[in-house]
Amino acid sequence: MSKLNIAVIVKLEPDFSEGNVSYNADGTLNRAETKSILGPHSAVACQAAFYAKVRFDARVGVGTMGPPSADSALAQAQAICDADELHLYSDRLFAGADTLATAETLRAGIARMDGKMDIVLSGHRASDGETGQTGPQTAWKLGFTFLGHVIDYDIDMDRRVVRAKRLVALQGFYDIVEEVEAPLPVFMAVDPSYKPHFNTVSQRLAHEKYREEAQSRVANYKQYLKMFNAQELGADPKMVGLPGSPTIVYRVEKIPKAKASRKAEVVDGSNRDELRRVASKIYEVLGGMVIK
Repeated sequence: MSKLNIAVIVKLEPDFSEGNVSYNADGTLNRAETKSILGPHSAVACQAAFYAKVRFDARVGVGTMGPPSADSALAQAQAICDADELHLYSDRLFAGADTLATAETLRAGIARMDGKMDIVLSGHRASDGETGQTGPQTAWKLGFTFLGHVIDYDIDMDRRVVRAKRLVALQGFYDIVEEVEAPLPVFMAVDPSYKPHFNTVSQRLAHEKYREEAQSRVANYKQYLKMFNAQELGADPKMVGLPGSPTIVYRVEKIPKAKASRKAEVVDGSNRDELRRVASKIYEVLGGMVIK
């Protein structure tokens, strides 16, 4: 049985949880002064890769496009999925890339990973872009079958097919689960609701083994890191960065933070007078209408 090769594409994203986001004068994000982390959707994709490592002893490679500081995202990804190989695609030629140009860089990078990829994983979207386009476009450039919103998957290694469950919308319902089967290689964009399950003793033992290995590896993650510029990737300068981006951004505006206008009042539920006052206020606001 041949080795299963998994690639994960991830992204270093602003840490919006702390609220300390800095902007340039033109309204664009000041990444140098904004704390960044591995994107939460990328982290979910890494969990899906770790599932393949535990179940099938898969070889995992993780790649990202970004500045040299993006190696921190790769280290965080390795801690989750126990990656055997880390790729950073970094070059000024890649600057200004839209999703299509980014997909071209990632396609070239995945081709440089050790082994022929059987599955490529990505998150559903990036929190600083919200387009959800990079995954499908990378799949298209690779020529892989694309499966989106994947919430669970398994692999038949003998037949070399993947069985996946994914969320789809159908006739106004948005929580329909579709089960599909596709021959390898495939590209899967993992839904945020994905959670791996390890049900047997052997799987749980393997889980602990690879989790310990991941912690050991991430302590020296630069030993697994390979950096590529555009020339080393063999990227066509007309297909990457700003020249390869058909998207035209006319203007970027910062959305002003709304001022809080609501006030909260704590009411003693054991005080009948307080409850009567609240009921009277509700009655007044609703205009005397009766609620059944």
